[in-house]
Amino acid sequence: MTTVNMHEAKTGLSKLVEAIENGTESEIILARNGKPVARIVPLEEFPVVDVSKRLGIAEGQFGSFSLEEFNEMDEEIARMMIEGPLFPDEPVAEPTKPKKSA
Repeated sequence: MTTVNMHEAKTGLSKLVEAIENGTESEIILARNGKPVARIVPLEEFPVVDVSKRLGIAEGQFGSFSLEEFNEMDEEIARMMIEGPLFPDEPVAEPTKPKKSA
């Protein structure tokens, strides 16, 4: 395990990565003012996340409805966007009536 200060790491990053790639070093510790702050390790040491498992993770939790049912909400959503407040947490101002002139 080699420890390298930040300045050295900046100027020789490609050499440090090469040492990790070819197996010369299994881990390189990066230090700032002599204090270890990070490490460079081969990527194989980290588990590979299977992204395909993320798709469909909520399947069956929200019921099912058809495209027609989904599209039925279009008009209501459009009305809410046009007529609703810009920021929903703010109270909606009542429309002012024109004053009658005397």
